[in-house]
Amino acid sequence: MTDANLAPSCVVTGAGSGIGRAVALAFAARGLHVVLVGRTESTLAETAREVATRSPSVRTLVVPCDVAKSSEVESMAARALATFGVPKVVVNNAGSVVRAPVEGTTDEAWASVLGANLDGTFFVTRAFLPSMRERGEGRFVAVASISSTLGTPKLSAYCAAKWGVVGFVKSLAEELRGTRLASLAVLPGSVDTAMLAGSGFPPAMTADHVAGTIVYLGLDAPLAMNGSAVEVFG
Repeated sequence: MTDANLAPSCVVTGAGSGIGRAVALAFAARGLHVVLVGRTESTLAETAREVATRSPSVRTLVVPCDVAKSSEVESMAARALATFGVPKVVVNNAGSVVRAPVEGTTDEAWASVLGANLDGTFFVTRAFLPSMRERGEGRFVAVASISSTLGTPKLSAYCAAKWGVVGFVKSLAEELRGTRLASLAVLPGSVDTAMLAGSGFPPAMTADHVAGTIVYLGLDAPLAMNGSAVEVFG
């Protein structure tokens, strides 16, 4: 059972490293309790320890979950709602990349990239949307990519998934229009994270730069920005 006096909370997927960890720390710095979601419990626990060090009054909930599996997402959402109540912000950040030419992209690689980036965004949003609608406020912020606006050799699956994320965000925004909920996307360029390794692109920004934008969209941006896809391109 949740405590009615709890501070607001947020849900961050892919919270074990990179942008996700930076986002979790940034929301914790604003006083939000954080549900840390990802496939690797040990890295989520590292994020939780860092939150505790930097923001000792903030609580975290570590939930190992593969967002590409709807059953795991539903279980994760149930735990989050039972612990902290309805989240104020849901950040769909989890993702993966496979670099290969189209003819060298296997069925498994294609499915894994779309599953982590696109299916997960849908499953997590769907899991929290009813309770957030009922409460009548909240933000969904998806981490897309500058690859949502262009094509890149050997990134067909990733580009397709991220273009899909922006389409999903904008469609959801239309469903939320006229409410106190919003759906938004952030489109980072080359971020200094492990995912950039092997891309051939030099880093143009840090995960903290992206996290600052996500926190703004999640907490401070006007509702007039509903449906926005904000480029952070360095």
